[in-house]
Amino acid sequence: MTDVNHLITLLTIFVLAVFVGFEVISKVPTTLHTPLMSATNAIHGIVVAGAIVATVSLFNGTGADAGMVIVAIAAVTLGAINVFGGFSVTERMLEMFRGKGGSK
Repeated sequence: MTDVNHLITLLTIFVLAVFVGFEVISKVPTTLHTPLMSATNAIHGIVVAGAIVATVSLFNGTGADAGMVIVAIAAVTLGAINVFGGFSVTERMLEMFRGKGGSK
């Protein structure tokens, strides 16, 4: 597979993933959006794991392009922010249900 064909394949997968993700999320009612995203936050860890694998594979190849390394490291960073942010939203949401006494 040539580099151009490989790039087109990757871009096609990316566009399809964006489209499917948008369609799935847009069908969720507003009142369920935060609890749904908080409950499934652990699944977002897969994104971080995939980004780490992609970053490691760049260093195992022949001379990684600096731009690709920067994008891969950005993917790991943004994925980690997404995971930790989701857990903090879940914690804040659970605090609302604990009440004033703070009992656990």
